[in-house]
Amino acid sequence: MAEPTNVRTDVSASTAADGSRIPTVVVDDVHVTYRVHGAGQGGSGGAVGALKRMVSGTKAPTVREVHAVKGVSFTAYRGEAIGLIGSNGSGKSTLLRAIAGLLPTNRGAIYTQGQPSLLGVNAALLNDLSGERNVMLGCLAMGMTPAEVRELTPGIITFSGINERGDFASLPMRTYSSGMAARLRFSIAAAKKHDVLLIDEALATGDARFRRRSERRVRELRAGAGTVFLVSHSISSIRDTCERSIWLESGLIRADGPTAEVIAQYDEFMNQK
Repeated sequence: MAEPTNVRTDVSASTAADGSRIPTVVVDDVHVTYRVHGAGQGGSGGAVGALKRMVSGTKAPTVREVHAVKGVSFTAYRGEAIGLIGSNGSGKSTLLRAIAGLLPTNRGAIYTQGQPSLLGVNAALLNDLSGERNVMLGCLAMGMTPAEVRELTPGIITFSGINERGDFASLPMRTYSSGMAARLRFSIAAAKKHDVLLIDEALATGDARFRRRSERRVRELRAGAGTVFLVSHSISSIRDTCERSIWLESGLIRADGPTAEVIAQYDEFMNQK
């Protein structure tokens, strides 16, 4: 196949003129392998361990390769919301990072239409800046104009719910709980229409009201002809948000199809463990 390229086109419709669905992400026989340095060495693979080895002249610790994604292939289409499910360590987050272009593939290729945007609970926010300032910087980073940022910032803060128990928007991010920070990350990312939005666990944070708001927003993004991927251990979030699901286990696709059918297979597998 040709080298992967990003091709931006009009995303105002989810089907082509002839009625066929328009692909937004093609994952073709993708393998992702990464190295774990110092496995089993009590942390000797870190910076301190490296410095000790330089001083003592000792050899580097064992390097272990992890084959996290093994020959995964599928196509995603405009207007789809796709859930990625699987047990811990199954390769879900690794696959999202590869689609976002943050991890290289060792074999295979990933083709995307537009630039995928990864939203994860570990996405960087600046702890010394206020929540409001982080909203403004995040929106500018997504390509919004200063006028758009001024218009949207109050709504983003309201959507996140961080001010429901005080004026937290004016406080530094380091004063936030992990749930508050995760809700703010989602609210910033969801303020913009994305060609492909990759969400890692964000809908599992917060109370029931925020989850309902988040799920409604994902449906709105889909209605705008975007494609949404959702990784979550909350099966209810997957069931309520995604009509299609992909079950990954040990880096392999075990099932890909309607969410209800894939979840039933996954539940049966988990009950046998």
